[in-house]
Amino acid sequence: MEIIKTIELMQEVSEKWRRDGNIISFVPTMGFLHQGHIELLRVGREKGDRLIMSIFVNPTQFGPKEDYEKYPRDTGGDLNNARSAGVDAVFMPTVEEMYPEG
Repeated sequence: MEIIKTIELMQEVSEKWRRDGNIISFVPTMGFLHQGHIELLRVGREKGDRLIMSIFVNPTQFGPKEDYEKYPRDTGGDLNNARSAGVDAVFMPTVEEMYPEG
């Protein structure tokens, strides 16, 4: 399982897979996976040739009174679950990667 942290590399990998004729399933998450995520990964694995999962806690999804910093995270557990589900690549960008202008 490949862990990808940049948009550029994620684009390169997915474009190569498409050129090779693969159907790509994508499961976006904010991490802290639960059984619903696991089921989505199972279906994605079943339907596609390649399975990508993202883990990105987007600060823009939190209001001024919501605490982005306290959102639960379990990266190790999430990666173990992804590996068990047969995920080919996990896209884990930083906030700075996604929002370089701030």
